[in-house]
Amino acid sequence: MKEFLPSNIRNCAIIGHATVGKTTLSEAMLFTAGEVNRLGKVDDGSTTSDYNVDEISRKISISSSLLHCAWKNCKLNLLDAPGYSDFIGEVISSLRVAELGIVVVNAVSGVEVGTEIVWRNAQAYKDARMLIVNRLDKEHADFKKCLDAAQARFGKGVIAIHIPVNAGENFDSFVDVLRMVLVKYEKDGSGKHSTAEIPAPLKEQAQEAHEKLVELAAESDDRLIEKFFEEGTLTNDEIKQGLKAGVAKQNIFPVLCSAAAKNIGTHELLDFIAEYGPSPQDREPEMAKKPKSGEQIKVECKEDAHLAALVFKTVSEAHVGELSFFKVMSGKLSSGIELLNSIRHVTEKIGQIYLMNGKNRKEIGTLNAGDIAATVKLRDTHTGNTLCDKRDPVELAGIEFPDPVIRVAIEPKTKGDEDKISAGLHSLHEQDPTFVSAYDPELRQTIISGQGEVHLDIIVKRLKDRFGVEVNLTEPRIPYRETIRGRSEAQGKYKKQSGGRGQYGDCWLKLEPLPRGAGFEFEDAIVGGVIPGKYIPAVEKGVREALEEGVIAGYRVTDVKVSVFDGSYHDVDSSEMAFKIAGSMGFKKAFQEAKPVLLEPIYEVEVIVPEEFMGDVMGDLSSRRGKISGMEAEGPFQVIKAKVPLAELHRYSTSLRSLTQGRGNHRRKFSHYEEVPHEVTQKLIAAAEEAKNK
Repeated sequence: MKEFLPSNIRNCAIIGHATVGKTTLSEAMLFTAGEVNRLGKVDDGSTTSDYNVDEISRKISISSSLLHCAWKNCKLNLLDAPGYSDFIGEVISSLRVAELGIVVVNAVSGVEVGTEIVWRNAQAYKDARMLIVNRLDKEHADFKKCLDAAQARFGKGVIAIHIPVNAGENFDSFVDVLRMVLVKYEKDGSGKHSTAEIPAPLKEQAQEAHEKLVELAAESDDRLIEKFFEEGTLTNDEIKQGLKAGVAKQNIFPVLCSAAAKNIGTHELLDFIAEYGPSPQDREPEMAKKPKSGEQIKVECKEDAHLAALVFKTVSEAHVGELSFFKVMSGKLSSGIELLNSIRHVTEKIGQIYLMNGKNRKEIGTLNAGDIAATVKLRDTHTGNTLCDKRDPVELAGIEFPDPVIRVAIEPKTKGDEDKISAGLHSLHEQDPTFVSAYDPELRQTIISGQGEVHLDIIVKRLKDRFGVEVNLTEPRIPYRETIRGRSEAQGKYKKQSGGRGQYGDCWLKLEPLPRGAGFEFEDAIVGGVIPGKYIPAVEKGVREALEEGVIAGYRVTDVKVSVFDGSYHDVDSSEMAFKIAGSMGFKKAFQEAKPVLLEPIYEVEVIVPEEFMGDVMGDLSSRRGKISGMEAEGPFQVIKAKVPLAELHRYSTSLRSLTQGRGNHRRKFSHYEEVPHEVTQKLIAAAEEAKNK
């Protein structure tokens, strides 16, 4: 493939709700552009972008795939991103390096929760957006419903470029209101099409849509709007100029028609992207900072600038190793050069550079500013890192991935596999930063966290397939806390005589509750040297050890102030060990007398659902001891805000999917600790006693 200048590159993320036909649309684009010689299908596992075993067996996209094709003197980089919320990280990393988000909408279902989520993410990265109403060949397809919903949710900038003539099972034609022609396709998937005059019954509707488009195009430029008000219209060139500017400024969101499985509408889509899609130079320059000074600077998309590239994705391929996907933000990248990883402060040598179409690689020698490709065998470079010229180091903004929404504990099926599991989990996190794993010493469990149950199922399967280790999934223990509501005083006295020198430590401790979240405070209130100063740290150490072990149910103690205010010692028999034991004994005794209670972690939960499921979801949250804190409308959806105990959120994403026919979504984050209800406390204490006596 020839080299393309930044002005002729189009970086597009193909995004949307699950099962709207994004992968099929990507395949149709490659086929129409001549990059593949047959139209692959998701159902038979023959698409270019869904190529790994998990995707083929499940018939869903799991990873974003980098594709490319040439069209009308432009290079189109297409990032086919998954639709399931479990893989939202792939969407976010794709949008980070795209200038255009192609939002695919199902003509039958319309705007869905996933549509809303990807739109918001594209907006956060200031990407231009267009909508493709796909599957117009399906029964009950309703273009107007989709358009109205998108306009209601995303504003008056949403404007139809196409109007379908015969949506439904016989769909093959639409009116192009930009060119004011009728476009008719063959239904055989060949992509062959012809244009004709708009039929008389549709002319009035088409003219009305054309006028709306012209007015919107005029609004994108002060000079054009003045002319529009003076003359009431614009020339074709002025309409194009205004439309291109409006798309780049995110004021205009064009809506096009498609039936991707039959390759209807693909040619017009490619034309539109090449002519009106923003290039990397059409957006504001990237902001970066100088590593040492922190000074903010602009990184402009120019070939003659110092090189800066962002790694946005890491993939491990059999027989190849790790592939790092990157976008050149400025400068020109060539194989064989040395670059600085400014985040990790290491030097990397660039080996082969590949253009990608799914798993198919094509080696190239250089890559211009604004372009996207992959390279292999970088030693210490990870997703979100910057590779740059050593003479002018910069740090580009990384990628902000969402917090996990599900957590489970894992344990090896075979003893001795712990090291293999640890290495495997680390490698899988490198490839997918939305997956997180850590050993929790408090819970004594390895906890894996991710974006949903399917996400973690895939991780566990890859752990087995790639690293040869199997694990059992169990419910994670909950990090409860113990604290007190009252005050108390108690003596801790340790006295032991066993021939020769004995052990003697004696201290009086006072316990008081601290405000929630304050932690632990220790005070030396000894007066008159009744306990020598050298033994006070030993008392504190004994108290701290007791804090970690817990008193009533074996959970860590928090929000307590402990004062040592009296005691006694023996000139010969006292020792640090004796006072440490005395401190622990006194603390446990006083704790039992200070109205001990258990605390549990409470999470802030936001659930986004279509309105018809709101009652069921609120009822379910209440049954989980959740407290609804508010609701607000977000277009056709409701956002329910609640505070829910972590203990009640195990596998909640699965329950929500079931409750809402897969159309609900949630996010969560830790909020605070609060007291556990009495009946739950009793069960936890009883369980702790039972475990201790085993």
